[in-house]
Amino acid sequence: MPTPAPGAISSAQPQTAAATPWEGYGLGLLGVLIFSLTLPMTRVVVAEWPPLLAGLGRALVAALPAAVLLAVNCSRLPTRSEWPGVLGAALGIVIGWPLLSTLALQSVSASHGAVFNGLLPLSTALFATWRSGEKPARAFWGWAAVGAVLVTGYGLRQGQGALQAGDLWLLLAVVAGGMGYAEGARAARTLGGARTICWALVISAPLIAVPVAWMVGDAAEAARASGSVTSNRALLAFAWLSFGSMFLGFFAWYRGLAVGGIARVGQVQLLQPFLTVMACALLFGEPVSGETWVFAIAVIGVIVGGRRSLRGATAQPQPQPAARTQS
Repeated sequence: MPTPAPGAISSAQPQTAAATPWEGYGLGLLGVLIFSLTLPMTRVVVAEWPPLLAGLGRALVAALPAAVLLAVNCSRLPTRSEWPGVLGAALGIVIGWPLLSTLALQSVSASHGAVFNGLLPLSTALFATWRSGEKPARAFWGWAAVGAVLVTGYGLRQGQGALQAGDLWLLLAVVAGGMGYAEGARAARTLGGARTICWALVISAPLIAVPVAWMVGDAAEAARASGSVTSNRALLAFAWLSFGSMFLGFFAWYRGLAVGGIARVGQVQLLQPFLTVMACALLFGEPVSGETWVFAIAVIGVIVGGRRSLRGATAQPQPQPAARTQS
């Protein structure tokens, strides 16, 4: 049997049984480090581009290297049992999360969004419970409810007694992101993390190509009329969103979730609010109120409590991947 080239997406089924827990946590942390810049970079782009173009355009750009990688490695199609996970990833994190979070960042700061982002581990664990057979202890549901109340209270305080439109978009983004993470990780157990995100991007491209092309035309016409030019800062931020947040970050993230457990490794994302808020302060000089830090810490405390309740969780046995050598 030929040996695959280094870095290639192997055509054989990934052998996840030999992976250690530390591999799952380490790859999960690498993915979170990449994702932590998503909200601040999105904030930079939407300052100059229409939000729908920024949200969908990144996925279309990322689909280009994904298609090349699949073709170069002669990667196989997902199996019938893997397609639901790939489709869920496409709907949740290729289309849903970027679009909804971009709409939110029209009216809220990236550091504000980071607090809501702290609920992604709970959202991921909930979808893992529903779709992957994991059965957390009863206390887990209590922590989930406390977390929902906490972030709603934070949104009410920031909005002077009423939820802002951006808060509602952020909550919907958390739901979409949790679904996309959990579904993609299910497929990645046998399909592989890199192949899962590549197929999710490729199958999404035909759905978003026409609206993105239409929005690019409108944006170009508006720029000609006003004489404005997109700044290098916005272009660099969009490049990060396309090739980092939307593409390379998921290589590590899906692999980590697949080998270490969706609910368990998903809790690594509790570090993301801190990393995002620090990025906003250090890179962009965005003011961060003391109240934001207090609520961020409180949200992380809730997620830690939810993580501890998962220690007694059980999962339905996963089918052992059959060896395949054909693409």
